[in-house]
Amino acid sequence: MPHRTLARLCLGLLAVLATVMGVSPSLAADAPERGRVAIIGVPGLQWNDPLDPKITPALWRLVGEGASASLSTRVVPPPNRGTSCPMAGWLTVSAGQRAGAPGCEPPRPPAGGVVPGWAALTGFQGTTGYNAALGTLGQAVADAGGTVAAVGPGAALGAADKAGRVPHYADTPEALADPASFDLLVMEADALAESWSAERRDADGIPADLDTMDRVTAVFEADHQIGAFVDRLPADTTILVAGLSDTSGAAQLHVAVAKGGPFRHGLLTAASTRQDALVTITDLTATALRLLGIERPDGVVGRTWENDGAAPASVEETVAVLADQNLASKVLREVRGPFFAVFVAVQVLFYALAAIVLRRRRSSSSGTELDAASSRVLVAVQVVAVLSGAVAVSTFLAQLVPWWSVAGPMIALIVTILAFAGLITGLAFAGPWRSHVLGPLTVVAGITSLTLVIDVMTGSKLQVNAVTGYEPVTGGRFYGFSNIAFAVCATGTILALAGVAQWLLGRLGRTLVVLLCAAYGGFAVFADGWPGWGADFGGVPAFVIGLAVFLILLSGRKVSLLKLLLVGLVGAALIGAIAFADWLRPADQRTHLGTFVQQIIDGQAMTVVWRKFSSMIGITVGNWQLTLLSLVALAFLFLVLDRPSRWGASALGRAYGFAPTLRAGLFGALTCAFVGFLVNDSGIAIPAMALTVAVPLTLAACVRALQLATPTTQDPPSTPAASTAPPAT
Repeated sequence: MPHRTLARLCLGLLAVLATVMGVSPSLAADAPERGRVAIIGVPGLQWNDPLDPKITPALWRLVGEGASASLSTRVVPPPNRGTSCPMAGWLTVSAGQRAGAPGCEPPRPPAGGVVPGWAALTGFQGTTGYNAALGTLGQAVADAGGTVAAVGPGAALGAADKAGRVPHYADTPEALADPASFDLLVMEADALAESWSAERRDADGIPADLDTMDRVTAVFEADHQIGAFVDRLPADTTILVAGLSDTSGAAQLHVAVAKGGPFRHGLLTAASTRQDALVTITDLTATALRLLGIERPDGVVGRTWENDGAAPASVEETVAVLADQNLASKVLREVRGPFFAVFVAVQVLFYALAAIVLRRRRSSSSGTELDAASSRVLVAVQVVAVLSGAVAVSTFLAQLVPWWSVAGPMIALIVTILAFAGLITGLAFAGPWRSHVLGPLTVVAGITSLTLVIDVMTGSKLQVNAVTGYEPVTGGRFYGFSNIAFAVCATGTILALAGVAQWLLGRLGRTLVVLLCAAYGGFAVFADGWPGWGADFGGVPAFVIGLAVFLILLSGRKVSLLKLLLVGLVGAALIGAIAFADWLRPADQRTHLGTFVQQIIDGQAMTVVWRKFSSMIGITVGNWQLTLLSLVALAFLFLVLDRPSRWGASALGRAYGFAPTLRAGLFGALTCAFVGFLVNDSGIAIPAMALTVAVPLTLAACVRALQLATPTTQDPPSTPAASTAPPAT
């Protein structure tokens, strides 16, 4: 097609220019010498299964001699479920990208050397939004002159070529010809999957969970299958073990082990996750091809498994650490829904009570000072508002404490978050800045910005399994800025700069203040978009536009539509340049930014864009709690804080009078949130989380302004909002 040809031509010219400038375009990394690889798929195997030297001696030995990690099974789930099925797991290995199946039925053995229903399975991928190319792994090995063998029906799915052919197949390890005659061996230890599929099924056709004894028996049988296969392998074979799917009603993290070849005893990681002891199912395909010395075909999205430091001192400790990862993910999914329900309810209730307090507050009989009761109420409202504004960043700081491992994790999570929010609130009122209108706001917003910027610079550890962060089981993201974290960080950054600017304007010239704010704001944007840190494609344009609105207003100029369009183009160009720079790296080192450039070249970009757009619409329409929170927060901001009251001026107008930079910061933060809503796939979640930071902190500033202002007589409601007090110095 013409647009694809033009895209290839433009990017080709850019690549030539980059080469002239000394930047090497994307080429496959030098492949190692070809070896023999055995993939052992064990659908359903988890680290919290009964793994010990007696029940699972083969697995215990592999963990003790190899490198281990938790495995995220990123597949297309069956309809109306969030789990992965064994067939979808094997098809994902076959394609090297997320694949699915029409149902959760167990695979059938090949007939005449061909996988039954292969054409239907291939056609189904076009309905998933991913268009996985089944047979990529087997075809790549065959095209490179290698030989492939499969043991078990599921393994046949993973080993088949693009036509669904499986040249060498056996039902059991004992029936397989000499393993030394094959380059790639794929084997399924299906005891768990078989036991699970035999259970009673629900209305969606999903089997019930195995009881404890049945699961122990199935794990024991799976280990026996693994041992029988491993015993037949030549000593120079690199073994990759993976729990390819769920065998339960709830999604889990699974077992991943690599032994032999480049893998030493320890833990595994991959560039796809950048997290300690965490890899993905699509990495399995990329790793096998790398070990076989075969260049990774287009469409294989995984990254190679790598050694990741020393393992715990013993196998028992290794299993315990990895089981704790699964526990954290499992508990996160259980508490996330209730947490957001409580979070939204408390926020809405707080806004309602604050509106009542502000509307009913009266001046004292003297007309010059607040009475003691009103003063105490306003102090309480200010403290709670600051505490509420600190909750968002505290949801990430809570990951410093293993709240998921105690009894009553929901209560533990709330207590931990409130403890961190309380600590931040204490700092906000601990120094002389507490008396300034923007003092507490600046402290909370500054801690929010610095915490999340430093987090992405050091590996995004606080976002993994955070209630507002990543969920490794579903594997939407594993590193960089999640959309919610971006919303919280961008809002905190712009509001913190507003507070700092207000303090600096009394000491430095306006131009220098604008330049200083632009410097930190630009660094935060860089941290958000740089592939090695935030790797946030949609966040950069929104952040750039929001920051520009703030800086324009801070400089004393007006914002126009033309200026916004120009800034938007700058933001788009910036993230485009970052994505192109990422694309220039070797394919197995790219983030999703560089991968998207390759998808543009291959003509697959619209599929990705449509999937993201559908997700944005689904979240916006389906998550009524966050939609309600956004509407209530905006209504409180403009109908309560920004409307003239019985005192002759709006609370927000009084705050602007004492701290004019608040207006620039608030408009910049709201603009960033709105643009982020339009260009990201998280929909309403971005403005909702941005408002949970911006509105409570703005309320705290307004309350302080009311405390500092001298009450006036009541003016008619139509009187424009205006401050009755001079700006604070």
